Amino acid sequence: MNRDRSVALELRTLRNMLHRQVSGFMSQKYGDQLTGMHGWVLRYFVENQHKEIFQRDFESQFTIRRSTASKILQLMEKNNLITRESVPYDARLKRIILTPKAIEYHEAIILKYVELEREIKKGLSQEEMDTFFNVLDKIKKNLE
Repeated sequence: MNRDRSVALELRTLRNMLHRQVSGFMSQKYGDQLTGMHGWVLRYFVENQHKEIFQRDFESQFTIRRSTASKILQLMEKNNLITRESVPYDARLKRIILTPKAIEYHEAIILKYVELEREIKKGLSQEEMDTFFNVLDKIKKNLE
């Protein structure tokens, strides 16, 4: 093992590789209507569609700034993937709702993510995966 390797650099490299995989699939299948980030966002919204989700929940879940979240949601709204509607108990809040088009896109994307996860984990034992996630959890805690 090379003890001089930078954890931050390796994580950034891995992130870039994953981003290229996901973005390549998205642009090939959906053009500029859907980005890799939108795929992750759709997954979050689909998995939580039984709850009321607001922009602040989205910001918190993805650890992004309000301006970034706003841009992402505006583009998704423009591309008819979400709608935002006011809630009766607070006029300032707008609930995020998926459109049928978003659900359809999500189903195709999920198949790609399953394939990508399988590729990522290829050749790794359960023990190695457990160690990997333990290390990631410790790194995240260190950065909190």
